[in-house]
Amino acid sequence: MKRNILLAFAIGLLTVIDWSCTDLKEEVLDESLFGQGQAEVISGAIAPAYGQVSWTWRHTNYYGLQLIAGDDAILPYRGGTDWFDGGKFLDTHRHSITPGNDLVGSSWNELTLNISRTLSAIEVLRPLVAAGNTAAQGPLDEMVALRAYLNMIMLDGWGLVFRKESSNETSEVIRGQVAIDYIQSELESVVDRMGNTGGPGRITQGAVYGFLARLHLNMAVYKDPYGTPDFAKADMDKVIEYTDKIINSGKYDLSPEYFELFNDENNSNAELIFALDQRGVLQREHSRWAYWSIAGSQWGRLEYPSSDGTDGPAITSDFYQTWVDSYGDVDPAADARFYQHNINVSEELANLEGKSPLNDEDNYVCMTPEEFEMNRGIIRGTPWGPRKNSDGQFITCDGGYRIYPVKQIKGNGPDKNVGYVDHTLQVDFTNEGRLHKTGYRVAKYQFSRTSPNANNFSSVDLVLMRLGEIYLMRAEAKLRNGDNAGALTDVNTLRASRTARPAQTPPALQSINLESLLAERGFELYWEGFRRTDQIRFGTYENSWTEKTNSDPKMRLFPIPQSAIDGASNIEGYIVQNDGY
Repeated sequence: MKRNILLAFAIGLLTVIDWSCTDLKEEVLDESLFGQGQAEVISGAIAPAYGQVSWTWRHTNYYGLQLIAGDDAILPYRGGTDWFDGGKFLDTHRHSITPGNDLVGSSWNELTLNISRTLSAIEVLRPLVAAGNTAAQGPLDEMVALRAYLNMIMLDGWGLVFRKESSNETSEVIRGQVAIDYIQSELESVVDRMGNTGGPGRITQGAVYGFLARLHLNMAVYKDPYGTPDFAKADMDKVIEYTDKIINSGKYDLSPEYFELFNDENNSNAELIFALDQRGVLQREHSRWAYWSIAGSQWGRLEYPSSDGTDGPAITSDFYQTWVDSYGDVDPAADARFYQHNINVSEELANLEGKSPLNDEDNYVCMTPEEFEMNRGIIRGTPWGPRKNSDGQFITCDGGYRIYPVKQIKGNGPDKNVGYVDHTLQVDFTNEGRLHKTGYRVAKYQFSRTSPNANNFSSVDLVLMRLGEIYLMRAEAKLRNGDNAGALTDVNTLRASRTARPAQTPPALQSINLESLLAERGFELYWEGFRRTDQIRFGTYENSWTEKTNSDPKMRLFPIPQSAIDGASNIEGYIVQNDGY
């Protein structure tokens, strides 16, 4: 997203669906952008729609809903004190969601608001284009594509789409093939006019090709969300066609360093195709994807004593087992995507036998803020980081700060203030499994170095589409079409691309099938918001995993919030609850 667009302070252009009104009237809101004064009309029209993507993908909105519903993440009631939130995360993970679940409700509200903002932008831009303003055509096409992308999220999660071309109209609720055709026609109507000059923060032709590939990859599921998907060759051919266009365009390259995809400078990373531009302008630019899973006793930046984690979700032991099954006797940390070691500690210091925070005063390494970077990826055991003294400041050393094994200062477990954080494989809803320390954590995103506090105003773009996914989509389409050799080549091309740490470059696979391809998508795309959709498509969403035994296929779709149904109750049959709720 270009900086002039992000700086737009748009007032009077934003609308949100008001479910209490029978005609779905909309109230005017302003956008949470910093900056003053009126921006020019085009920039001011599209900024709110792009900006809202941040809140749609917030950890306590759609990102959390998509993540916790799959088998790769679990969020227990930490220590019986943290993250209960009315049981919304527990129920989402157990597939026992009700229409009153707040995680579902907030996700629905932010997504429909985001769709509404694209319509507001479209209503501003279409008259400009009709009047001959050629500069408005590209932004208009972007808003049409963004609306289609958001509607595809709605279709994926709730099995329906809202079709509406004027804020004065009542939205039409469409499902199944009609919804698919609508999204497809919207994307196809703009793709040939679009270029690739906007960068990953703007929707480009490459992104639209990617949306179309996703749509065709999931077409069989969207047609019959509760049945066994029948992947038509024609749909898989379309996936290959669109992914070919992206891969062969020469505009994108796979990143040699996997974790650079999730660092401050990732806006210029050639692998990114579509991302939320977070370069320090939007008020709602946060490091939530960085700190949500991290131990509450750990801090991500030495400059900021407030940059702690939240002891939020961990990966399930089931998801970890997919790594173990793939690597056998080899530690999965051998894979560059699983782990990046950044804090070097001598063997003597690393040996914590007989040590504790009560006797380890001299068991530290000294690092400057510029040198310090958390270990990244899937974090097991005891992490290392700064420690605070009695006045709440980080303990210093000559020229820097002391980096210790992280002391457990959160929760009410027996290790509080006397033991180390020790991330265990076991994490569940039992008293033992829900302690603040339990579960391997995910540190995929960097704590932004340009943020004034490492929490707000992050400069790390949220990655929503990248070339690695494109290779995996093409591989899956080839595999479902019977081209195993072509699928294997695509997967191995992706694995071989992570060359920045040669000792951790994933070795080539010798064969490929649907089970190993699903695992490979998990290794490459974990915690990027794909797992639930992948499990539904690959037929594993009804399986049992940690704390989840519900095998009802009706749980593939989320319930429509009761508030939405109640709000439109005097339009008979307008919104019909999804089956199973």
